Amino acid sequence: MKHNLTRIALVASLALVSSAGLASDDDPELIFKKSTVFKLLSPNHKLATYAIDDPLVEGVTCHFTVPEKGGWKGWAGFAEELSDVSLACRQFGPVKFKEKFKQGDEMYRKRRSLFFKKMRIVRGCDPKRNVLVYLSYSDRIIEGSPQNSTSTVAIQPWGTANVENCEDFIAN
Repeated sequence: MKHNLTRIALVASLALVSSAGLASDDDPELIFKKSTVFKLLSPNHKLATYAIDDPLVEGVTCHFTVPEKGGWKGWAGFAEELSDVSLACRQFGPVKFKEKFKQGDEMYRKRRSLFFKKMRIVRGCDPKRNVLVYLSYSDRIIEGSPQNSTSTVAIQPWGTANVENCEDFIAN
């Protein structure tokens, strides 16, 4: 009986870990990975660079780079990832707001450990300058992390499209 419960717990854990890696439509697009630390018999530590389009602001993409732990713990999904994230967001076409948003609304979230840590990208608007402001940071249930990165997108004319003001789309 005890052996069966252990086997069931192991299968459930493996299913949880493997399902965490499944892609969905709102997952970022992997651009490339670069090894940073060589591991002889297990996967290397890497830096992974991703792109994600802002789901509420057409014409804006953010690229971010996160460290990914290698080794057997990283391979199995049990390693707690580092909090370091770099972020760069750019306008790649006419900016069109799909709906209103609140200052600091979450644009993207991804787990960085099995249970407690999440990396987040949030969005805001600097109405005086008509600039979108994006902030990436990680948090934990008990304590957050001071590591963060900020990127801005000055909304510019694009072709014949009218320039929208981000201030008009801030929800109260």
